[in-house]
Amino acid sequence: MKGEVSTVRPTADIERKSRTTSAGNREALEPSSPVAYFGPDEPLRLDAGIDLSPIQIAYNTYGELNADRSNAILVCHALTGDHYAASQSPVTGKPGWWSSIIGPGKPIDTDRYFVICSNVIGGCLGSTGPASIDPETGEPYGLTLPVITIPDMVRAQAMLVDRLGIDTLFAVIGGSMGGMQVLQWTVSYPERVFAALPIATGARHSAQNIAFHEIGRQAVMADPDWQAGRYFAHGKRPVKGLAVARMTAHVTYLSEMALHRKFGRNLQDRERLGFGFEADFQIESYLRHQGMTFVDRFDANSYLYMTRAMDYFDIAADFDGSLAKAFQGSKTRFCLVSFSSDWLFPTEENRAVVHALNAAAASVSFVEIETDRGHDAFLLEEPNFFAAIDGFVSSAARARGLSR
Repeated sequence: MKGEVSTVRPTADIERKSRTTSAGNREALEPSSPVAYFGPDEPLRLDAGIDLSPIQIAYNTYGELNADRSNAILVCHALTGDHYAASQSPVTGKPGWWSSIIGPGKPIDTDRYFVICSNVIGGCLGSTGPASIDPETGEPYGLTLPVITIPDMVRAQAMLVDRLGIDTLFAVIGGSMGGMQVLQWTVSYPERVFAALPIATGARHSAQNIAFHEIGRQAVMADPDWQAGRYFAHGKRPVKGLAVARMTAHVTYLSEMALHRKFGRNLQDRERLGFGFEADFQIESYLRHQGMTFVDRFDANSYLYMTRAMDYFDIAADFDGSLAKAFQGSKTRFCLVSFSSDWLFPTEENRAVVHALNAAAASVSFVEIETDRGHDAFLLEEPNFFAAIDGFVSSAARARGLSR
């Protein structure tokens, strides 16, 4: 979700990328990471009422599993994230999106814990998704893939955890859409999660968030190259629509304070207004850069599926609208983290989960990190955030009896 101010004009690059196979698509078909394959006899039951098979789950692990298999931490990625949480991405060549948090001596210490991160079902970097080949047709699924939900993603993760021979996870940790997965884990498999750290998330998607997602989806589907989701068959990719979707979403990841601090009304590579529609302002160039770089690493149909999964998320819906009922009897230790300038998942939504956990007599702590960096803060260098993760994970490890 991060990027630098661009000094290039991306229009020509986007035109070029629309005529080529993306690096992300190549990774979707031939993952560089380990892959767990589940055949026709091991279907994934979807909320849509369909058994999806065969499926594959791309994943990475960091650290070593201890003798009694009690030190496993599942890290769940956000909307446009992936399973390269602490290793170099083969698509972008950049370090893992949580390399500052996962590693030896870091808050999620790989000298102490065995960390698992998988690409979600419906994604586009190796796990079964719309860019994957449908074995019945030999063509990409496209929109023939059933709609995927957050509970579906969690059921697939549970299948992977089973395959790895792990009964109970020491902790499940994630931010944004990853935080939704964390909460779903504690509801779907409460006996399998010792500690949970949902970050910058909520128990359901708000109307405002659904609205922003719909704008993004409509941008993708309005692109003539989308071809009703069958763009691969036509040798096209809806990069213009996807770039606009990314630009719109990226604004929600920031805060007005951060935008003013980073860009203000500063001009981009010019001393005066151009009186045209090129990128006069640095913020315009920055957003165009965000859109341009995104289209090469993410599949447009996966963007539709991932945003729809977040929109459908509502834990209380299966519990007569009572969030407290969802957590009733939970033995999991919780710590929720929010950020003061996050208006995508504001502190009030995180507190609503805390109140529900209190009503369910669950063990819960909460911290709000003061920052002007908005929703993206959970991906950035925030010392107080790092300290909160380190403190909670270390405390839970002591309670779990995990020695150094």
